[in-house]
Amino acid sequence: MSLLQIASLLIVLAGVFGTINYLFLRLPSSIGILVVALFASFAIIATDAIFPSLTVEEEVRAQVLKLEFSEALLEGMLGLLLFAGALHVKLSDLRNFWLVIFLMATFGVGISTAIVGFGFSWITGMPLMIALVFGALISPTDPVAVLGVLREADLPKSLETKIAGESLFNDGVGYVVFLVLVGLAFPTGEQHGAGLADAALLFVKEVLGGVVLGLVLGWLTFRVMRLIDDYSLEVLITLGLAFGGYELAVSLHVSAPIMAVCAGLLIGDIGAKHGMSEETRQYVDAFWKLVDEILNAVLFLMIGFEVFAIELETDFLVSGFMAIGLALLARLVAISIPVLILKPFRTFSKGVIPIMTWGGLKGGISVALALSLPESEWKPLILTVTYIVVIFSTIVQGLTVTRLAERVGRAPELPRN
Repeated sequence: MSLLQIASLLIVLAGVFGTINYLFLRLPSSIGILVVALFASFAIIATDAIFPSLTVEEEVRAQVLKLEFSEALLEGMLGLLLFAGALHVKLSDLRNFWLVIFLMATFGVGISTAIVGFGFSWITGMPLMIALVFGALISPTDPVAVLGVLREADLPKSLETKIAGESLFNDGVGYVVFLVLVGLAFPTGEQHGAGLADAALLFVKEVLGGVVLGLVLGWLTFRVMRLIDDYSLEVLITLGLAFGGYELAVSLHVSAPIMAVCAGLLIGDIGAKHGMSEETRQYVDAFWKLVDEILNAVLFLMIGFEVFAIELETDFLVSGFMAIGLALLARLVAISIPVLILKPFRTFSKGVIPIMTWGGLKGGISVALALSLPESEWKPLILTVTYIVVIFSTIVQGLTVTRLAERVGRAPELPRN
């Protein structure tokens, strides 16, 4: 099928599955579409098992593999999704909690990667460096999944800001850590012999380069928008920033996700206040909210169909269920340490640690990173385990985090003077 045919089919199926969810399941839209897609996938698998001559599963599997989920998300949809998510997070809110967000998005990702890596190596016998790669791809929370749930949940503003801010930044940091570890675990001819110093230099270049590029492009776009009072043109300019900035970051070998987040934060706050008229703000906000909703629907639909790309072997399934507990343990430690470090200086509500632990959802980015791994004997296991963790996280944690928040309390966080 052509690219246009594939896009048309995905949008049609997202609309159909979304309607089924709205009329019958009544789940949050993204989770509902994922659940319906999973039901459809397993129905196809069951049909093929009952009537092998139909070869329906083989045909669907071939089409799913042709979708190239990893490329579609990492090089296409991700920039728009991150920009749209950051556009609705205010810098003034982040400023109040910048230290805890910074620690969770950096130190937290690092400690979680180590815990998952060492634990997964012990569980499966996988080489430690490859297991650390798995730890890097499964540790960051997925801002697409997290922000989708936050839209449905009524969480305290301070807690919502920390979860949203951390998910936006730890995604970019985790992606860079993943790239560094992949280079160490799967060295090519050019990378052979590269050491920790080179890895550290790459990390700094990717992260700082992404921040600088995002702020520079966002500032230039803001300055241009101040000269214009045409909402259709200004919406087009923001779309150009998201698309063009992401591709420029990829070309310059700096972190494209971090670029998209920084540019989105600047345009959503400073740009909206000082560079747009009220009419333009309304149109920009509505446009990006619509883009976010549509791409979310398509993304979760694609995640549901990626079940055809994994191998449902018994050993893989057992490792996957054990990895769920391992990922939650790593998340708990990654959240608890920054909170305990800062507790002498600020007061936290009693629900911060459990809510942020359970609300740290994994999503399509983890699956895309697993699919992007170089071919090896361990890739099928990593892909299957990643998929199991993501499905559990999105459906089980996503549907219960609001109930958990209500149970442990909604006391806001108050900074101590």
